[in-house]
Amino acid sequence: MVQAAIFYYGLSSFGVHIPIIIAGIIIVTLNTAAYLTEVLRSGINGIDPGQIEGAKSIGLTRSQMYRYIIFPQVLKNMLPAIGNELVVNIKDTAVLSVIGVSELFYMGKSVAGTYYRYTESFILVALIYLVLVLITTRLLTLLVKVINGSNKYSFPTSQSNPIEVNHG
Repeated sequence: MVQAAIFYYGLSSFGVHIPIIIAGIIIVTLNTAAYLTEVLRSGINGIDPGQIEGAKSIGLTRSQMYRYIIFPQVLKNMLPAIGNELVVNIKDTAVLSVIGVSELFYMGKSVAGTYYRYTESFILVALIYLVLVLITTRLLTLLVKVINGSNKYSFPTSQSNPIEVNHG
């Protein structure tokens, strides 16, 4: 809320007037970019240094190393955090009502004030948020299963099933 107010009203005080919806999109984008940058950084730092050494030892260039070795592993590790950030974004749009963005919570508040039906309005808003979050969570769970089930970029790990050898 504070970031939204400082960004929107701060720019206005310097004579920069931008549409409320554009300001809201910029605010959410900047905030999300900051979190996702940290998620990416921690995902890359979570990769075993042996992976990088192995990629260098087989002669991969830096871009090949990241494309074929690092990023596929990082993506699998980052998906839950990216999903969490997406769900948080759905809920955090409500804070944009502080600058007057007509989003779901703001509209619920308007309807409640107009018809004096606060309980019904906010229960409906809560149910809409719940449905949005449940759908998003289900889609992300499906995406994680698809990516984890894909063997295109999978590498053997200590949890992999060992190769069966017939000693007969």
